[in-house]
Amino acid sequence: MSPDHKNLTDHTDHTDHTSKIVGTVWGLLILNTLGSAGAKTIVPLPRSLIQMVTMGALVAAFTLALAVNLRLRIRASAFGFLLTLLLVPSVISSADLESGFGALFRCARLALFIGTLWLLSRWWDGGLTFVRHHIRMYFVVLGSVAAGAIISPGAAMPELYGGRLVGALWPLTPPQIGQYAAVIIGLSVLLVLGRRTDRTSAAVVIVPALVLLALTHTRTATLGLLIGLALAIASLVLTSAAARRFFAWAVLCATVAAVGFGSALQAWFLRGQSQENFTSLTGRAKVWHALLAAPRSTSEYLFGAGLGDKSFGGLPIDNSWLAVYHEQGMTGVALVAAIVIVLGGVALLQPPSLSRACAIFLISYCAIASYTEAGLGDASPYLLHLAVAASLLAAPAAATPLATPEVPGRRIPQGARRTEVT
Repeated sequence: MSPDHKNLTDHTDHTDHTSKIVGTVWGLLILNTLGSAGAKTIVPLPRSLIQMVTMGALVAAFTLALAVNLRLRIRASAFGFLLTLLLVPSVISSADLESGFGALFRCARLALFIGTLWLLSRWWDGGLTFVRHHIRMYFVVLGSVAAGAIISPGAAMPELYGGRLVGALWPLTPPQIGQYAAVIIGLSVLLVLGRRTDRTSAAVVIVPALVLLALTHTRTATLGLLIGLALAIASLVLTSAAARRFFAWAVLCATVAAVGFGSALQAWFLRGQSQENFTSLTGRAKVWHALLAAPRSTSEYLFGAGLGDKSFGGLPIDNSWLAVYHEQGMTGVALVAAIVIVLGGVALLQPPSLSRACAIFLISYCAIASYTEAGLGDASPYLLHLAVAASLLAAPAAATPLATPEVPGRRIPQGARRTEVT
């Protein structure tokens, strides 16, 4: 084997090994954000055990990311910078221990989470690598949900949740499952349109995920999927014939479904709720009004009450903006808004491409879901979605050259540039 060929082979093997480690780190971050509170599982899992697993996953993710990036090479990122600034109001509001020692623990978790993203930013190059990691890992999560439904249908669709699909093996709520399904469906559709995967492989992901999404009866995830895909495909219409065909067929199918299955779709959308319950967003509006009406000091208004479990008065807030306002104050709200606006602005300014379309889908989905889901201000799947969007919008990194060894007996004139293999 020639020296040149050996160097290329070693470089390829090292790259593949690094890619596997980066994929493992991403999977561990997803495991960390699955949460510890949800439906009852077939085999009861103590919450302390679940928290130990999720936190252990975050520590392992940071350790692996550091091991593969020992030189601490990171890429400048407005997303990472703003996310790091979000730690400031989090620490200020949590330092007085008004929310207990758990607030400081959550700050440490958020710092470790952001640190891991910074270490991974070295591989943010505008490519689809993290999109593929995202789809694979969440497909595994949804696989566990499907397995639980097959093993114990009663536990997977309990009366407590109105017969909606939950995680029977790992405690996952219907909104969580709906979110994961919607995100991988949207990304898989875009990969097919961009001809980055074949239809058979995409169908293996899309069809089961659609079934699980339907069984969760999750309206927010469904609307986020439809609107996000519409915006993403619209960004490709001028440059992709496949996108134009898909858009035309989608409009035709939506029209037929609205006319022929309108009553069934309405029943699925209402989930058997009364008009009053539906208009109050399943009781969320009452919690929101109480949170906004609660008296706050100047410090609480600016920096919040400290990182908590995204609840107010013992009830879930279920709104990212109000949850950030409650825990990180108006400073946190401004920083989270800046993250979404900056990512959206960068996406709009870039030329049409598949990476841009995927980023638009993820940003749009997170913006829509933020109205009825919390998570934009803390370590969560939503921040991972936005991190994938940031990786898609990053400029391609300059390739690291491999030095070409000198050929014995051949002298290279001083000052001449060597040809380098990238």
